[in-house]
Amino acid sequence: MRECPVCGASNGPTDGFCDNCGSYLGWSDTPTAPATPTPPPQSTATTPAAATPAVTTPADGPPASGTPAETTVPPPATLQPAAPQASAPKASPPPGSPPPDSPQPVLPAKAVAPRPVVRPVPVDDDDAGAPCPSCGTPNPPDRRFCRRCATPLTPRTTTPPLPWWRTIWPLRRRTRAGSGRTTRFLVILAVVLALCAGGFLLLPAGRSLIEDTRDKLGKSKAVTPVRMEASAEVPGHPVGDATDGLSNRYWGAPGPGASVTYTFAKPFRLVAVIVTNGASTSPEDYAREGRALQIDMEVTTSHGRKVVKKLTLSDKPGPQTFPTGISDATTIRLTLDAPAGLDGVRHLALAELEFFQRS
Repeated sequence: MRECPVCGASNGPTDGFCDNCGSYLGWSDTPTAPATPTPPPQSTATTPAAATPAVTTPADGPPASGTPAETTVPPPATLQPAAPQASAPKASPPPGSPPPDSPQPVLPAKAVAPRPVVRPVPVDDDDAGAPCPSCGTPNPPDRRFCRRCATPLTPRTTTPPLPWWRTIWPLRRRTRAGSGRTTRFLVILAVVLALCAGGFLLLPAGRSLIEDTRDKLGKSKAVTPVRMEASAEVPGHPVGDATDGLSNRYWGAPGPGASVTYTFAKPFRLVAVIVTNGASTSPEDYAREGRALQIDMEVTTSHGRKVVKKLTLSDKPGPQTFPTGISDATTIRLTLDAPAGLDGVRHLALAELEFFQRS
């Protein structure tokens, strides 16, 4: 039997590894050197010499025929005791000390628990089991490790990892090692970024929200058209008077439906339009001519898209501001509508038009 040096289990004499823990048994059967017997002590007493019996024959001559000869045995010699050897004188104990043969006081000792003793258990050395899948050595059926190479005889089946696409949803699902945890994180991150980009950059609502915020936080400046063209105008009141920066001159239109088209040099972000209605900003001159209380504005962008807005004006003198928020504007067409104070003598008057872009 071979005892395991790690767990103390018993193994067969030909086993190289422990059946219980798989430890190597090569150092567990080191032979122990036999103890050298101690010779008995020599006796100091002198052994007396054995007396040799003396055989005497009668001096008269040989015995008679038919009569056995008598042998005389002398009495044994008396052993004399050996003289005692002189010994060195012993020192006398100091006065007041106890005699040497009396018991001496000692301190109480600490009890030590006995160490456990591992008793070897007999093991059936049956080699009729299944062979080791690594080295082919036969092992008993109840062994868990090969006795020669310590290979596990009953390996556990490993569950295959889940594919990464099965770990994306639900998010709280636990993923095993090798299930593509990094791939799962990257896919989710890419989807979130794509949704954010689509919501704020591609969708019109998201883009409009961003542009409107920039319009409110940024500053604006006036932009001047490079060309203007009116469908009709009253003599002495050309369409250019509506964008000359003076409020005492105006563009005169004969009636509703008259329009003017403004063309700009390059596309820009149309932030707002300021309209000064009537013939002048003065209250006395404001009602002298007719006014248009509604203007239909059509903005054409650089991509050919057309944006239509209706500007409703108040019947009072002074500038009126209308926020627009239209990107890439290149052409603006204004049509006068809903006249007020118009008769056969009066005409429609529009004192000033101003366009603003984001700076």
